[in-house]
Amino acid sequence: MSKTKSIIKYIHPIAGTFATVLIALFFISTIVVEIIGNPASITSLKSLILYGVCFLIPASIAVGVSGFKIEKNIANTGILSKKAKRMKIIGPNGLLILLPCAIALDYLASQGDFGSVFITIQAIELIAGPVNLILMVLNMRDGLSLRKARRSK
Repeated sequence: MSKTKSIIKYIHPIAGTFATVLIALFFISTIVVEIIGNPASITSLKSLILYGVCFLIPASIAVGVSGFKIEKNIANTGILSKKAKRMKIIGPNGLLILLPCAIALDYLASQGDFGSVFITIQAIELIAGPVNLILMVLNMRDGLSLRKARRSK
């Protein structure tokens, strides 16, 4: 096994776990701050989430690129097909829905605008975020089962 292939097999699960944990933290912290927080804590959280996205995007890219490289070396299975289909939802959902939501919510919160537009965007984010989280967890589960199957051969 080349050194590059060896590194990629470590990057993929680490980046995937990191991205999944970030999404979970964003979701859980949003729920908590919306329930028990005040406008200042909501504003702080929205800003922190936007900064967190700066780590999430490279981690997501690393997962996608490393997954593609790993997949090239594995016989095509139904599991790989399922993972690929999920990625076709995860990527656009993150880029086209969650990222704009994070930017808009940070902007609105920084302006002290917690009205109907903020609430609507927050609701969209609270639906789209768990969708990505669930799909990412399913991909992790399937990746672990592929690894286990490869090791038992």
